[in-house]
Parts: sequence; structure tokens; C-alpha cells
Amino acid sequence: MKAIVTGHTRGLGAAIAENLLARGVAVLGISRSNNTTLARNFPAALEQVELDLSDSASLARWLESGRLRQFLAGSETVLLINNAGLLQPVGPIATHDVAAIARSVGVNVAAPLMLAAAVAAAPDAGEQRILHVSSGAGRSPYPGWSIYCATKAALDQHAQAAALDRTPGLRICSLAPGVIDTDMQAEIRATSPERFPLREKFDALKRSGSLSDPAACAQRLVAYLLSEKFGELALADLRDTGE
Repeated sequence: MKAIVTGHTRGLGAAIAENLLARGVAVLGISRSNNTTLARNFPAALEQVELDLSDSASLARWLESGRLRQFLAGSETVLLINNAGLLQPVGPIATHDVAAIARSVGVNVAAPLMLAAAVAAAPDAGEQRILHVSSGAGRSPYPGWSIYCATKAALDQHAQAAALDRTPGLRICSLAPGVIDTDMQAEIRATSPERFPLREKFDALKRSGSLSDPAACAQRLVAYLLSEKFGELALADLRDTGE
């Protein structure tokens, strides 16, 4: 078994990669920088690629290079965890920087879909399990989050449509993990109420200790990913899985 984890340098992505590595699963981490802690603790099982996932052309060239196929060679089960994501731009649409929109769509939508296609086409893999890290924002609109909501909704639709293809050996799910105590939550709390009117809701979650710990969330997420239940639903919420 081998796994690809995007955005593995911090937050939930780092916790997912660490959990998999601790289980003896070889991990290929893809991010703009390397995770030095994981490299030190799991030198034989972790490979890393420094790649800006907002640059779709660079990702396409990397996929064409054959490195992904080399990493996956000999693995009967392949896991893809599309975790990397960007929140910005936040605010009414007239305030959005168009370059920031392109970056978010690249990271949140183009990269997961490109990697999913590449993994699904990997030769010799007996089973592919693809997990998009989605969000409740993809299922309910939030003021100021039009780009983030739209990109997460795109992952939800991708998983549901791909599941209808009934590709042999392929399981796919777009999974909302709940509200986690990560840098993105700090970013949300630093946003002005003018740009994000619901900020107080997230301030209250932090004050009340209602945010999930990344390591605990990763434990449940990986357990679900490896379970026989994974893929029964193309759209799921981790809090409803029983893990």
C-alpha cells in the first residue's frame, strides 16, 4: 500500500501523512515545501515533491515525467488524499483579486482532479482509494466565501460523478472532516467581519474548545479511508461515519 498526500507540511495534511507513515504506509507528500519533521522521523518511507499545486502546467509536466508511476510501482492498493486547499480570496466578489481566484481554483479543484485521473490510470494497482478533503462550505453557502464554497462543491460533484462511472477497483469519496484547529481557522479568525460576516461563529468555536485536534481527526479519517465502508458513499461527513 502506498499513499499520496497533498499539503502534507502542516495542519491536517501533516497529521494524515504522519498517521499513514506510522502504520507503515509509504507516503509521497506534495507541497510547496518539505516537511522536515516527517523526513527526520520516517526517512525510509517518505518521499517529497516540492510543487506549487496552483500551477497546473507545472503539475501536468510533473505527472508526465513518470515520477508518480515510479512511486506507485508494485503497490496493490493506492491511496490519494487530496488535502491541500486555499481559503482566499475572502469577501464580496467585487473585492476579489483575479489572480487569487486562479490560485484557489488551481489548488482546490484542478490539482485534485488531475491527481485523481493520474491515480485512476496507474497501471497494475489493484485498488485505488481517492479521498477529497471537502468542507461543509461546499454544501452550504457562506457570505464572503463564494470561491471556497464553489471549489469545495466542485470536489463533491466530481466524487459523485466519478462514482457513477463504476470503474473497477476505484473507490472515491468527498469527505467533510469537520472544523479543525488548523492555520486555516486562524486565518478565518483574522478576517474582518466586513469581509466575512460569520466570523464570530468561528471565534466562538475556538473559545468554547469545539475545534477538533488535527491528529485526532486524521486518526478517524485514515481509519475511514482504510475501512470497508469507504466508497459506499461518494459524499460523506466524517462526523457521521462512526469512526
